[in-house]
Amino acid sequence: MPSLPLAPGLTYYPDYLDRPAQERLLAALREITRQAPLFTPCMPRTGQPFSVRMTNGGRLGWVSDVNGYRYQPTHPETGRPWPAMPEQVLRAWEALSDYPHPPDACLINFYEPAARMGMHQDRDEEEFDAPVVSLSLGDTAVFRYGGLERRDPTRSVRLRSGDAIVFGGPARLIYHGIDRLVPGSSDLLPQGGRLNLTLRKVGKPL
Repeated sequence: MPSLPLAPGLTYYPDYLDRPAQERLLAALREITRQAPLFTPCMPRTGQPFSVRMTNGGRLGWVSDVNGYRYQPTHPETGRPWPAMPEQVLRAWEALSDYPHPPDACLINFYEPAARMGMHQDRDEEEFDAPVVSLSLGDTAVFRYGGLERRDPTRSVRLRSGDAIVFGGPARLIYHGIDRLVPGSSDLLPQGGRLNLTLRKVGKPL
């Protein structure tokens, strides 16, 4: 499959999902959000709400509230277990991750047109040998990435609907974020905005 290395361990797969595949995945995500509704996380200690809403699929889900960042097996509002990950998502992990064990969590972020995500590291997992696999649906996002230190220089790439990106090896803990969306750049989501899925192996393999 076509790929573009952006940095050591950081690989971009433009147009990984064609339009029919995007529509199938969107239908699966609608079923997940029916069972596990989108919720608004907040920052630890301050309680400042995120500008994105989120939910999860899989054995574990990532949550953030005044008590901190963590993975847990149940939805923070319904108390029910997270829905299973779609088979389509698991196949993407198998194709892109180069890792022999399945993911534990599929974090689903919904960005409304004005939402963004500040520069951060994905470091709440125990297993850093596994990559993070990201899939984009909906409006194009300006994705910013840097290095292992917050002050390192950054670059940007536009992630379109159907694109995938993988952080692994030396890029597993790089700082990254979403500066903004490009409104109207996709008609996949009738209301606009963007869905981003990140697949993660949380614990060490047994």
